[in-house]
Amino acid sequence: MSEFTAFRLYPGESNKPQGRLVRLTPEDLSPGNVLVRTAFASVNYKDALAAHGINRIIRTLPRIGGIDLVGHVAASADPRLREGDAVIVQGSGVGVDHDGGYADYARVPGDWVLPLPAGLDLREAAFIGVAGYTAALSIDLMALNGLAPERGKVVVNGATGGVASLAIDMLAAQGYEVSAITGKPAAHDYLKALGAREILGREVAGGEARPLAEARWAGAVDSVGGEALAWLTRTMQPEGVIAAFGNVGGAVLETTVLPFILRGVRLIGVNANSPMPLRRRIWDRLASDLKPRHLETFGRTIGLADLPEAFQRLLDARVQGRLIVDLALRHNLP
Repeated sequence: MSEFTAFRLYPGESNKPQGRLVRLTPEDLSPGNVLVRTAFASVNYKDALAAHGINRIIRTLPRIGGIDLVGHVAASADPRLREGDAVIVQGSGVGVDHDGGYADYARVPGDWVLPLPAGLDLREAAFIGVAGYTAALSIDLMALNGLAPERGKVVVNGATGGVASLAIDMLAAQGYEVSAITGKPAAHDYLKALGAREILGREVAGGEARPLAEARWAGAVDSVGGEALAWLTRTMQPEGVIAAFGNVGGAVLETTVLPFILRGVRLIGVNANSPMPLRRRIWDRLASDLKPRHLETFGRTIGLADLPEAFQRLLDARVQGRLIVDLALRHNLP
């Protein structure tokens, strides 16, 4: 096979990786028995952290980033997968410990490859990506823990982010009354179009830090962590359910046991690196009852050469919705 294009991270100064477009061959990729020709790869907050060397997410360089990808099988030594199959690859260290989606090709073990479920095309699956999977997994876990539309309002924190935007869309379609918390006044129309009935500013999470406050929410989807998550524990209704998966607002959680023992609040940690049976079930829901209704509304397509700017915009909280890399967009190497 001839050379192909990749956006690869190399060691740089002050432990900050340096990314650049390069030409590689399949032999340069991490090992695996399935070669996938990448069609799209999404751009996630974790990808931005990794590209800037924050939290040492990627420990071994060089590395091709991109924690999820979709495409077609180009070659396979796994009997479960045939050339031409449309597939999804996410988790299992892709883009972190194993070369990921920011290249024309990815080579991975067959156990990591999920056939694209009926009801989705590759572009839709890319816009959903790890973010949509995390949102759907959160909703699924909350429902398993008693959340239902008739229980009351569900609040979504950090509402303009990729996971949160998708969660608002899915929750509204399921009949939930969604409240969205954002620090971006210009995003109100966007959030209402996704299905949010109420928009609240970040300041709502401030004020007196009593162990228990007014019980407001039947459910909560939190991508922020820190004090915002602590506030949510204090303001949940009895038997309220929180799905937590982010730490952009801080990794330390300072709260008390009172919401949990007096109101029965349930705090669920959401890890998107799921075992394959669960991953398959959630993706089947993403292709059916949890399929987002507004994928093109909150999605934007970029090329490999646009990744450095996209990473910085994500770190600066200047991205609304989802970004995906279209590998069909060609760029000249510097």
